[in-house]
Amino acid sequence: QVQLVESGGGLVQPGGSLRLSCAASGRIAGINDMGWYRQAPGKQREYVARITSGSSTNYADSVKGRFSISRDNTKNAVYLQMNSLKPEDTAVYYCNANFVVWGPHWGQGTQVTVSS
Repeated sequence: QVQLVESGGGLVQPGGSLRLSCAASGRIAGINDMGWYRQAPGKQREYVARITSGSSTNYADSVKGRFSISRDNTKNAVYLQMNSLKPEDTAVYYCNANFVVWGPHWGQGTQVTVSS
């Protein structure tokens, strides 16, 4: 089996920055796309950003120019650098990865709160 564990969430003031990390572990044969999603209270989970195994990236319009996704294939990890944070970025952020053999998996989520 495989698992994903996120870290790096917390409370930050508007305009601040946070860096989320997500590490994969277990019987990893390979990882295709990795990404981040978020879910605000009372709303559906929404797409934030994605990165391929070749490091091509894609972003939701709401975070373009403010967030940056990256990955370290030697560590089976994906990161989300979040700058110029806004109150509307407040949500639980979930890591997602498409594992070779095991298929798509989700992390448990990490809370990000943007508030003064």
